[in-house]
Amino acid sequence: MSADANRRGWLKAMAASAGGLWAAACDKINDDPKVQQVLQSAEGLTRRTQRALIDRMALAREFAEADISKDFRANGSISPGDADYRTHLLGGFKDYRLVVDGLVERPLALSLVDLRAQASRTQITRHDCVEGWSSIAKWRGARLSPLLDRAGVKREARYIVFHCFDTLDPEDPKAGKYYESIDLVDAHHPQTILAYEMNGQPLPVGHGAPVRLRVERQLGYKQAKYISRIEAVADLAPFGRGKGGFWEDRGYEWYAGI
Repeated sequence: MSADANRRGWLKAMAASAGGLWAAACDKINDDPKVQQVLQSAEGLTRRTQRALIDRMALAREFAEADISKDFRANGSISPGDADYRTHLLGGFKDYRLVVDGLVERPLALSLVDLRAQASRTQITRHDCVEGWSSIAKWRGARLSPLLDRAGVKREARYIVFHCFDTLDPEDPKAGKYYESIDLVDAHHPQTILAYEMNGQPLPVGHGAPVRLRVERQLGYKQAKYISRIEAVADLAPFGRGKGGFWEDRGYEWYAGI
């Protein structure tokens, strides 16, 4: 087994272990600030170590058409019940507009037709889920980097936040809409795209229609689905519980590089 495969397996095992611990003891963790401080310090060390050892702009492995998985599990939200989303779905997303705003010089509101007219990329990559499974699919979408250049991201921006249509935990009034975030390095990676096609077809609802994020050097929970808005920000603290994403707010690492 290659060193890369060994490392990926270790990361997935650690992530799965973290997820299990969260499910069993999240209340105790949330109630103990000392535990939170230790976890945050460990995450910072992991992130710094990964970034020191890995070229952040290196490409994730790409595969051949013959490698595409026959079955690609749709998990998390698979058919959001949120009113705005159902309205767009019933209308075939004709009135959908992807908003790009925040710390930008030129805010955008793009239809799917507009998005398809942007610089695009097609890639066949492997989706590695924190639950321990992997699948390969062919994705086509607008490259995020040229889109951000078009919007003119301001110098003070440090992160890109992806706001989504779905509410993954409707029983938690503090959870809000699903969201995710990446830094500007990953935002400008050539394989980071806003995918609107999967395996040569319009993106299915279960996999995030009309648009989902593909940031191929990170684990599956970073691949936000049902994107409604992209916001350039200087700080992640104002969003959710301040950790940078729905699952990160519940104990997962913010930087999920593989």
